[in-house]
Amino acid sequence: MRWALVKVSLAVTAMVVVAFAVPLGLVIREMARDRAFSNAEREAAAVAPALSITTDRDQLERVVASAGSDAAMAVHIPAGDGSGALDIGERRAAAEDIAAVRKLGRASTSTVSGGSALLQPVALSTGEIAVVEVFVPESEVTNGVGTAWAVLAGVGVALILGSVAVADRLGVRMVRPAQRLVEGAHELGEGKLGARVPEEGPNELRLAAVAFNSMADQVVQLLANERELAADLSHRLRTPLTVLRLNAASLGDGPAAEQTRAAVEQLEREVDTIIRTARDAKPQTAAAGPGAGCDAAEVVRERMAFWSALAEDEGRKWRVAGADRPVRIPVARADLAAALDALLGNVFRHTAEGTAFAVDVHNGEDAVIVLVSDAGPGIPDPEQAMARGRGSGSDGSTGLGLDIVRRLAESTGGDVRIGSSVLGGTEVRIWLQLDGRERAPRRRGHRGTVRRRRGLGRLTASFNRPRSLP
Repeated sequence: MRWALVKVSLAVTAMVVVAFAVPLGLVIREMARDRAFSNAEREAAAVAPALSITTDRDQLERVVASAGSDAAMAVHIPAGDGSGALDIGERRAAAEDIAAVRKLGRASTSTVSGGSALLQPVALSTGEIAVVEVFVPESEVTNGVGTAWAVLAGVGVALILGSVAVADRLGVRMVRPAQRLVEGAHELGEGKLGARVPEEGPNELRLAAVAFNSMADQVVQLLANERELAADLSHRLRTPLTVLRLNAASLGDGPAAEQTRAAVEQLEREVDTIIRTARDAKPQTAAAGPGAGCDAAEVVRERMAFWSALAEDEGRKWRVAGADRPVRIPVARADLAAALDALLGNVFRHTAEGTAFAVDVHNGEDAVIVLVSDAGPGIPDPEQAMARGRGSGSDGSTGLGLDIVRRLAESTGGDVRIGSSVLGGTEVRIWLQLDGRERAPRRRGHRGTVRRRRGLGRLTASFNRPRSLP
């Protein structure tokens, strides 16, 4: 950006200098020419009164000599009344040019060797026309022009250098705050939660720095609140764990009792570890730069390979569709795997053995949709199932699995919907927005009719096509 500003300033200033300097130089050249010929006209006018009185050679030579330009002036008197033609001084102009001026009766200029000649007609007392010739050397015509051009060139170069220097300083003033803002964003993305940006520079960048620092403060506060919440929730488990440990101590001896007490002790250690980690650890945020995200198709194939063993043991038919080619999504691999495990775990936990299930991946222009469907009894109240912390309505459900899925989808600007699947049971539809734009809010419910963005109609049509299970 800095060098681009310098280049633009250089180009604009150079154009302005050329646009003004060249015409000004031409004007100066024309002024020098006009000055030289004006002087020649004055010298010719000084001889005209003497010519109107006398044509005596001696007197005219004294007049020409008194003008101080006898080397550059000549007088051409035509023959008449018995007197011959008279030429005083050195003639440089051609005879044809002198005759033409005498005939036309008006001044003219003629190009001669070493410069130009001004030919001025003067009427004599005899009625004839004499011609006064004044030689104007080329050096006098261009006198001062070279100096003027040199001065203009120097001024132009100074203007260009000055504009480049000013543009460079302005570029530095604009680029440095922007660079610091970029560096701060990278540091915050790498987990350095103390990264802040100096609030200085142009007003727009200063406001951006203020917004960035405010955002960083909110991130730190939100993370601190999440850690405290995790610690508090874990701490609440201490009371039931204490009761469970006391009950396990009264079980007596035996392998089962020892295993129960060992499990309770292990659970207590895990709870203590969660509390210490939540309150003491410094969480790292994931980098969201180029290359972040994962291949949804690969993750789906991997998790289905894991769950297929349990499906074979329980006699469940299963199917995977749309995972045969790469599908990039802007979420971490571990997060997508956790969401799929939560949904597939719900299928195994809340449906009878032998119930079929399927996972479909649909890749659209601006979104990716992952469907997890089953042939179970379905969910009577999808809205209540999506309510945070209420679970699916079945015994032992906490709703944390759907919360994991919802957070994954909302992190991309998408959402989660629960409806009826083509298999006859539940269908959980995860909408993952590819460009991260926030979607308009809508009512969650049982297969709502709200239209999605571009490409949704085609994707929805592909969802509802019946597919056979192996």
